[in-house]
Amino acid sequence: MILCSNPKAQYLAHKAAIDAAIQRVLEGGRYVLGPEVSTFESEFAAYIGVAHGIGVANGTDALVIALKALGIGPGDEVITTAHTAVATVAAIELAGATPVFADIEPDYYTLDPAAVERAISPRTKALIPVHIYGQPAAIPEFVALAKKHGLRLIEDCAQCHGARHAGQRLGSFGDIACFSSYPTKNLGALGDGGAIVTGDAELANRCRLIREYGWAERYVSHIPGQNSRLDELQAAVLRVKLAALDADNARRGEIADLYDRGLAGTKLGLPKRRPNSSHVFHLYVARAARRDALIEQLRGAGIGALIHYPVPVHRQKAYAGRIRGGESLPETERAATEVVSLPMYPELSREEVERVVSSIQRFTESS
Repeated sequence: MILCSNPKAQYLAHKAAIDAAIQRVLEGGRYVLGPEVSTFESEFAAYIGVAHGIGVANGTDALVIALKALGIGPGDEVITTAHTAVATVAAIELAGATPVFADIEPDYYTLDPAAVERAISPRTKALIPVHIYGQPAAIPEFVALAKKHGLRLIEDCAQCHGARHAGQRLGSFGDIACFSSYPTKNLGALGDGGAIVTGDAELANRCRLIREYGWAERYVSHIPGQNSRLDELQAAVLRVKLAALDADNARRGEIADLYDRGLAGTKLGLPKRRPNSSHVFHLYVARAARRDALIEQLRGAGIGALIHYPVPVHRQKAYAGRIRGGESLPETERAATEVVSLPMYPELSREEVERVVSSIQRFTESS
């Protein structure tokens, strides 16, 4: 079976270094918020190109803590996309704020800046563009929109570790940025993990306080907080993988090029790259008019293909009919009926890619 993503393959690819890192933690005797976490925070912030990094328990918590650190909560609106993992929207509500939806750009699946500007109201306090699938959102436009309207800009970088726009790493454009290290991510842990980065020292300090009960010193809460600590084992694993991230992303790009060439003559709509940007292909997402039939054929051939995402957030039972902007999202809804994620991870072999391509070619020729 060719999986859509394969965290075990990445572990095996870096097994010796990961095993040594885990052993170092086990023998060190410090297991939560110790030297591995603080070193990872510094290394990751430097990689992104900002001054401060804060390790947290997962990507959802990263967004919640970022919103709280910015003072965004009840009565405040935050504009984002419905074409995302539901965590983006859940985090806004967990912080006590109100999500608002805007539609996406059809070429890139990311928030449409023009649609966002139309959605801004007197209650709007922040924008959360999602750099989905590893593709940069229209980040210069969002920086300009935030400045024009006096809004805070939070980058949702859960799927874009290492991507750039105009040579600058995503995560360094906004007031603050949030990353997930779920095992399937480009920089994935062996369990849950997340990180926040910012160039603002005061914001970074508030994030550190919030992630552990508001403690500046142990057992004394200076502000209300929560428990969202990155553990030492995950931080040690992430340090190993961070050193290999650019090489792994380059391999993802090579695989994407193989798909592009092999599928060029088929009826699939292949992923487009935003100009002056690097796409790190967390997912290779194509469009197919007969998507569900294609997925069925691929699975019959032992090929895992998934849908990211089959039901837009505004159509899900938990959110349907109660979020402003969800009344008209035509590009979001069209994408949900057509997108298909093909197998994508650095350890995928050329032969496996060719097998995926051949199966799709047979499907499109018979359709």
